[in-house]
Amino acid sequence: MTTSRVPLPSPDGTRDDANARNACLEQENAQLRHAVNSHATVDQAIGVLTAIHRLAPAAGFEVLREVSQRTNIKLHTVAESVIAWALGKTLPEPVGRELDAAVHRRSRQQETSDGEAG
Repeated sequence: MTTSRVPLPSPDGTRDDANARNACLEQENAQLRHAVNSHATVDQAIGVLTAIHRLAPAAGFEVLREVSQRTNIKLHTVAESVIAWALGKTLPEPVGRELDAAVHRRSRQQETSDGEAG
């Protein structure tokens, strides 16, 4: 006697519906896990920029966003590069160049707004 692991379709289609719902839920869970991990990576990179360049967290996010847009590299990938850089690795050329430029722009904006407040 052989047994099959493939579920047989039920006459009313409920087994197929449950399998489809389970597959959708598994895919949604995987997407949510990826989003949470990406968010944590971006938050860590913002912390690096805040500590090293003395940027406000909002400015740190804007720097990452600008670098991502100008290099056409996904935000979480730029964030991973910044974290690796903080741990002693070299930044990829386009990321390093754009990061320096974006930090410089944000630092000037921050100085200008600090001068207006004082």
